[in-house]
Amino acid sequence: MKRRMLLALAGGLSLQAGLARAQAPAAQRVRLRGRIDSISAERMEVTLPDGGKASASLPANLRVTELMPVKLSDIREDSYVGVAAMRQPDGALRAVQVMVFPASSRGVGEGHYPWVMGEGSTMTNGTVGSMTTGTVGRVGKGEDLVLTVRYKDGEQRILVPEDAAILTFTPASRDRLVPGTEIILNGTRAADGSIAAASINVGKDGVLPPN
Repeated sequence: MKRRMLLALAGGLSLQAGLARAQAPAAQRVRLRGRIDSISAERMEVTLPDGGKASASLPANLRVTELMPVKLSDIREDSYVGVAAMRQPDGALRAVQVMVFPASSRGVGEGHYPWVMGEGSTMTNGTVGSMTTGTVGRVGKGEDLVLTVRYKDGEQRILVPEDAAILTFTPASRDRLVPGTEIILNGTRAADGSIAAASINVGKDGVLPPN
């Protein structure tokens, strides 16, 4: 009897622990633009565009990439791209930036999901299936580039206006992260508000994508 009670108690505690983990809020994606104030091996302090301050922990496997502009003509059928877009009132997607991934990064983050540029923002990572000109819904002038981006669960038609940023990237050293450098930090924010960086983008010759 005593043994059965102990086993039941242990099972109950295990169930409670499992429920607690299930109910714990998931870390939220965060994307911060800022200027590095100070940096160490484990932590970075930055000033945000509005003058606010932020601090982020830096993991040993932090990814640092250098962004550089490319031409619209560098996007081709079968290119693997990541398109940050804003959903328009009629549901159409209008690109803010297109990241042309190097061949070695094909498949990274594949899919279509909400992004961190504000309400209505999306990210679509996939392979360019077709490139046409025209409009998407009521968006565009009829001569804009329209990409069909395909991923494993579907596809999206996205209008790429003339003012969209077209970028690519190459891996960079952490040595590029010095005080005064403008960066974009991608990571997560925990329930207690603490930020953990996963990757940091620096721009070649000061180039950075729009927020």
